[in-house]
Amino acid sequence: MRAWTLASRPVGLPNDNDFAMVEHPDAPLGADEFRVTNSWLSVDPYMRGRMNDAKSYADPFMLGEPMTGGAVGTVTESNNSEFPVGSKVLHMAGWRDKAVFGGDRMPPAGMPPVKLPELDVPDQHWLSIIGMPGGTAWFGLLKVAEAKAGEVIFVSAAAGAVGSTVTQIAKAKGMKVIGSAGGADKCAWVKELGADAVIDYKSDKVLPQLMAALKDMCEAGIDVYFDNVGGEHFDAALATSKEWARFAICGMIDVYNDFKAQPMQYLPMIIGKRIMIKGFLYPDFYAQVPEFNADMAALIQSGAVKGRETVKNGLEKTPEAFIGLFSGENTGKMLVKL
Repeated sequence: MRAWTLASRPVGLPNDNDFAMVEHPDAPLGADEFRVTNSWLSVDPYMRGRMNDAKSYADPFMLGEPMTGGAVGTVTESNNSEFPVGSKVLHMAGWRDKAVFGGDRMPPAGMPPVKLPELDVPDQHWLSIIGMPGGTAWFGLLKVAEAKAGEVIFVSAAAGAVGSTVTQIAKAKGMKVIGSAGGADKCAWVKELGADAVIDYKSDKVLPQLMAALKDMCEAGIDVYFDNVGGEHFDAALATSKEWARFAICGMIDVYNDFKAQPMQYLPMIIGKRIMIKGFLYPDFYAQVPEFNADMAALIQSGAVKGRETVKNGLEKTPEAFIGLFSGENTGKMLVKL
């Protein structure tokens, strides 16, 4: 097995020297164990927090130990009748080319491997639109924010893995969407996804663009903000909220590498407008994953939701793929193909 480890804890944006590849010999399988050869690996912004030696909702990566993350692979050797050879598996032993599960082994991140159901979707979609990013979008929009048809949704990082899915789900459910993305190409793609308006945060300040978009749409403000970014986007959302607006806080990539002071000019708006702000994590909704799977599969098969991936080829490219998240290198989900 070849696996990436954390060689040192990054200060600011990670670089290549913070990672090291290690090799472990393949041991014979024990009772009820099975070996998976990975074909797709996921890199995600939340992994940056796990690189710090600090308490958070996920345990930090240990220096010198194989890192973990979402992955899809195929069972290539098995002593486990529930996972026969040839089974496709979704699991959390990413950042490596092979992994062993079952028996007395504790699964990475406490999440047991799952055999992929037959839903006629490409394997990599289980790491994007019908996996954790897609579920995060669906649960955040529909369960946390309780968004409804006719409401105005503002989505930051709308060209990213989660934001692009939020945009498509919202349109499929009859909502109006303003998406924020960086650069003309990404903004054009978000518009293709069906967004009613798109703002380019790299071209000008967020707030005046958001206000102009609302004016063009003849809307008094936003009902829901789906936050992937934090910072200026969060403050602009506060400034343009309607009464009783709901904020679903998924991520704040703007501060993951640089713990700078956040603009909070419009924070008092929370009081008068009675804004609900709620952070959430995908694992909060494990019990409702079957409901998500069924609805998302129908949306995918109808063509209402489409996946797009930015793919790096080869295990060696995993750190590069991860670092690229913070410069906006990805459109849609960033993946590594083995």
